[in-house]
Parts: sequence; structure tokens; C-alpha cells
Amino acid sequence: MEPAIAFGRALRRRRIDALLSQENLALQAGLERVFISWLENGHKQPTFHTMLKLAKALNCSASDLVREAEALLTGQDTEPT
Repeated sequence: MEPAIAFGRALRRRRIDALLSQENLALQAGLERVFISWLENGHKQPTFHTMLKLAKALNCSASDLVREAEALLTGQDTEPT
């Protein structure tokens, strides 16, 4: 699995757990909805600044997002995708 795809899956999981639509997440993070879609589908990779915005909107830390993505990459994730 590519890192961008792992990050996208972690982001999507966090967004769904937070009961947010892509549009609502985008509004709260000050981003475009299509950009959230690109991130979730692994077509784009976020900058650190963007990760901080996403984490704040999701009420978690940027390291939480990275940790979840890393777990997916290393096969340590046990949650269904």
C-alpha cells in the first residue's frame, strides 16, 4: 500500500467516526471538498500545515493521523477498511 492511500484511509476513518461529511470537514479545516476527496483516495498528499488543519477539525492530533496511516502501512491495523 502506498503512503498516500494509507493516509487517505486513516483520514476517511477519522472523518466518518467524527460523523462529518467531506464538505463539513472541508469547511471546518478551511479546505475544498474536492481536496478532501483527493486526499481520501490517495491522489494527493497533505503538507504538514494541511495535516494540522485536518487534525484540528477532527479533534485529534496530526500524529494520530500519521500513526493510523503507519499502522495501515505496516499491517498492524486491525480495523476493517
